[in-house]
Amino acid sequence: MPFTPPAVDDVLAALTNRCAGVTVSEFRGQTRVVVPVESCFDALACLKERGFDLLVDVSCVDYLDYRDPPMQMAGCAGHRYGLVYLLASTTTNQRLTLRVFVDDPEPTVPSAVPLWEAANWLEREVWDLFGIRFAGHPDLRRLVMPEEFAAHPLRKDYPLQGRGERHNFPVITRDHS
Repeated sequence: MPFTPPAVDDVLAALTNRCAGVTVSEFRGQTRVVVPVESCFDALACLKERGFDLLVDVSCVDYLDYRDPPMQMAGCAGHRYGLVYLLASTTTNQRLTLRVFVDDPEPTVPSAVPLWEAANWLEREVWDLFGIRFAGHPDLRRLVMPEEFAAHPLRKDYPLQGRGERHNFPVITRDHS
């Protein structure tokens, strides 16, 4: 018997029953879910079990000094970082955005690599550029910036002129590249 995916409303009902503190909203036909960091892995597992089998992207937003949160996102005003998971169902072509808010000094969420192998590099990119740690990640190291780079350049408190990092790296000429 072929797999019949549940309707999005049934998936969201199951998600809110399984995880406490879930907020669901819709904007222009796109379903958005905000989940507390404690329920992040459970929520992702629940969504995968119910047909959202494709992790499209993992990204981050730095809400430093964010004064006017958009409607339906008033919860972000008190948090520094918004981690964004974009999920899709390959059988129904439905999409869903899941957000998790974390704060300094050690912004950490559980890794989604046990659920989707594709999360490996996506989480490494978020770690590299924003400094969000993924607990349980199998290989959390820099992906875009060199290993010697000490900061996370997409944070809003990173100075526009840099911190002099370019002067700390050896110059590679054409003869030695």
